[in-house]
Formats: sequence, structure tokens, C-alpha cells
Amino acid sequence: MSPGHAVLDRARAFAAHHGLRVPILLAPMAGSCPPSLSSAVANAGGLGACGALLMAPAAIQAWAAEVRATSNGAFQMNLWIPDPPPVRDALHEESVRAFLGRWGPPVAPEAGDARPPDFAAQCEAMLAAAPTIISSIMGLYPPAFVARMKERGIRWFANVTTVAEAKAAEAAGADAIVAQGMEAGGHRGAFQAARAEARMVGLFALLPAVVDAVRVPVIATGGIADARGVAAALILGAVAVQIGTAFLRCPEAKLAPAWVSALAQAAPEDTMVTRAFSGRAGRGIATAYVRAAADASAPSPAPYPVQRALTQAMRDQANKTNDLDRMQAWAGQSAALGRVAPAADLVRELWSGAEAILDRRGGR
Repeated sequence: MSPGHAVLDRARAFAAHHGLRVPILLAPMAGSCPPSLSSAVANAGGLGACGALLMAPAAIQAWAAEVRATSNGAFQMNLWIPDPPPVRDALHEESVRAFLGRWGPPVAPEAGDARPPDFAAQCEAMLAAAPTIISSIMGLYPPAFVARMKERGIRWFANVTTVAEAKAAEAAGADAIVAQGMEAGGHRGAFQAARAEARMVGLFALLPAVVDAVRVPVIATGGIADARGVAAALILGAVAVQIGTAFLRCPEAKLAPAWVSALAQAAPEDTMVTRAFSGRAGRGIATAYVRAAADASAPSPAPYPVQRALTQAMRDQANKTNDLDRMQAWAGQSAALGRVAPAADLVRELWSGAEAILDRRGGR
């Protein structure tokens, strides 16, 4: 069998094993995965996704019910593994609030006290929603929760950013590894928040190293936005790809117009990794706020989730006024390779294009 055909057969087998027609997974982007987008991806044969980080249990259940009502029901649900409680510094937070006040509404002293939804309750809601797959980022699920997933026949996909994290995830029982390159938009999935920027490994270095290090299937994510990227990832050993930024320009994503326009124009160097929105490292468009927050004169961001709470008012106002310069406009380095098209069309183009490339490589 030729190499290209072997690569295609491996990817097709993985898709079929998970009830999919194509090995294209929507990335679970918190706040940017409305049911409309996941349903469109799933109905085209791929896997929908719910980034449940900010969702209360009732919202998790409602999301799953809507996707099941409008699609074939193939989706993953994703949660962040919680960080340790942040170390608070009232004086420093005051300087952050003063800085943010120059970019948005005044920030109240108690704003940083806001807390994420209860993780244990979210986990219970995901189990009740019974998706095909539950995925993790920023660490590993507790063994007891992993056991409960497996009892229900739910597969666990673990997002990693290093070979060491991949090995740890496999040892903990992950059914598949999602290898996230530094090109990815949104938050970096590093297990140790403080080391996210220090271990910036590109996908084409990370992917084959992870494939060689683990026995479970490996899914590639980060900087994949067209058929060439899909084919290249599969050649390097991935069984499927997970794509986020390229789907954000689809109408089903319902993004702010300024964000959609910025994605179309963003060169790879027009994105930056920043902690200025949440306190966790994430890649987005290098907007005026992001650049100002990176200046030596600006206060360092508060830890996660304090910084996220402090920037909430600014981000809300930016979305209401369609103001890109203050918007949390996450974007991967291949953002401009995406295009405005229905999500189903994009899924079909990504896979048919990758098949054509790999068929040629196989000699047809």
C-alpha cells in the first residue's frame, strides 16, 4: 500500500470508530462554539464541540439538547482543569484596574472576586449530557471522574502541549491525545500555567514527537486552516485534525463583525500570546489593548481567573460597540487561510482537498 493511501485509511478508520464521516473536529472554544456551529460541523460528518468553561450546569444541558435536536448529535464537551486558587494582591489589582479604566468602564474593587462555575457540578452535567467524547485542557481529570466516563462509554481526549504532558495523559487513561501547537488561537493548554510561554513548541515539531511517544491515537491542532494543513498533519502521524480559528469566519459562529474582518487580514506575525485578558496565556490578534498591555509601563496581568474578571466590563463593552482594539479577538497564526463560508462547506472542502493531496501522494 502506498504511503498516501495508508494515511487516508488510518484517518478514515479513526473517523468511523467515532461515528464520523470525516476526521475533522471542531475545537471546543469557550464562548465561541454556539450550537449552530457545532450542528453544522456535525451534520457535515465532523465532530461538534462545546467549550463549557464558562457554562453553568443548566447551560451545558441546554447546549447538548439543542445540538442533538439540530444535528446527528456527534460532539465533544470540554472543560479546563482548575488552577490552584490564585494568590491575590490588592495593591497590584488596583494598578490593573486603573490601567483597564483607560480602556473601558471603571472597574470596581470587588470585580476580581468573581468565580468560575463549580467544576464538580460542571463535570456532573457533562456526564448527564452523555456526549460521545469529553475532552480536557490545562491538565488531567481526576482518576475517579475518568473511571466514571469510561463506565458510561464516554471517550476521553486530552489536550497537551508537550511530549511530557502527552505521556502523562496516556498513563492517566486518555483514549486519544490532542497535540496543540503554539500556533493555535485562544488559550494555550499547558498543564502548568507559569510555563505556557516557556514551552512554545510548534505543531510540526510537537506532533511527530508525540506520535512516537504514545500508543493511543493523536489528533493535531494549532495552525491548521486549509486542506494542505490537514494533509500535512496526517502525514506526520495524526489520525484527525481539530480546527478552531478557521471556523470562526463561518456565519454559524456568530462572531462580532470586527473580529471576523481582523481574521481575514491577520498575517501570522499579527497575532500575539498574551495574558492581558484572562491571566492565562492565549494567542489572539495584536490589538491596541494587547500591545499596550505588553508595554513595560503597563502592570503585569493579575492571575487567572482574577484578570478575566477584571477585564469583563471592557470586553463586554467592546463586543457591544464592535471595537476590535479592546476585544478579546482570539486567533491562530493561520487565521487568514480561513474564509467566509458555511461551516458544512468548509468541512467538505478541508477533507476533499486533503484526500486529493494524499491521493496524489499515493500515486493515483
